[in-house]
Amino acid sequence: MKIFLKSLVTGFVFIMILAGCGSGTKTSTESGGSLDNQSDVRKVKVAYDQASKPMSWIDENGNPTGYDVEVMKKVDELLPGYEFEYVGTSSDDLLIGVEQGKYQVGVKNAFWTQERTEKFIFPKEFIGLSSAGLVLKKGNENIKSLSDFASAGFTLAPIAANNAQYTIIDEYNIANPSNKVKLKAGDEFSVDVVQWVNEGRVDGGVMIEGPFEKQVTAEDGPYHHLKNDVVYKEFAVIKTWPLFNKKEQEFADAYDEAVKQLKVEKKTNEYSVEFYGRDLFEVLDKVNR
Repeated sequence: MKIFLKSLVTGFVFIMILAGCGSGTKTSTESGGSLDNQSDVRKVKVAYDQASKPMSWIDENGNPTGYDVEVMKKVDELLPGYEFEYVGTSSDDLLIGVEQGKYQVGVKNAFWTQERTEKFIFPKEFIGLSSAGLVLKKGNENIKSLSDFASAGFTLAPIAANNAQYTIIDEYNIANPSNKVKLKAGDEFSVDVVQWVNEGRVDGGVMIEGPFEKQVTAEDGPYHHLKNDVVYKEFAVIKTWPLFNKKEQEFADAYDEAVKQLKVEKKTNEYSVEFYGRDLFEVLDKVNR
């Protein structure tokens, strides 16, 4: 019996020693190896505006898609140390959520503004390009620019002060004090520009080309019946950015390296054609914002 108990205690001690040795072994990440262990992969939440087609939306199968989302999916493929979880939400919740750290990054066809640099990290590499233009009545298609619009004394659909489109018009007004656009801050982040113009409530409104195409030009668009009544006049092509939480500099740096590669491979050009119907990168040398 004594021999049996001694053997049992000796075996238990040996097992505990082995367990201790195992717990002290470094993982491949700790020893400088590659991120090939599932526990080494950092999961991050990527918020996207789920009602911003063609930049970002939920398709008929319930999956996130759109220019911004598909580029981020390619970024995810190039970053083995990260796993992206896409969270569809509203534009306002995205901004608040990224700022508070609920989401690590958000994509919403976001333009750069000085105010936003105080709340978010803007990476070095922009994610895409967006066409901004005026929606006008067919009879006013002679208006080619913001200057023309201002000179005509036309009224503009209200834009929320926290919307970057407001900043674009405000910047124009600051640069052109003698020929300002009548700019009014709205209570909502965006208004139904096409409907407002069609009803004559305003003479024009600022809109992104992609949504105009989906709403008016597309045969299944809600305002396709107005395709001969309203027109879109581009006045600028603007860089768009993902917005990172202020504590996510390392993540933003990793994103930069991945997007650089995608641009070299012309993946961003391909997605621009797929989702916007044109390669906006062809006019990149004329983009000053």
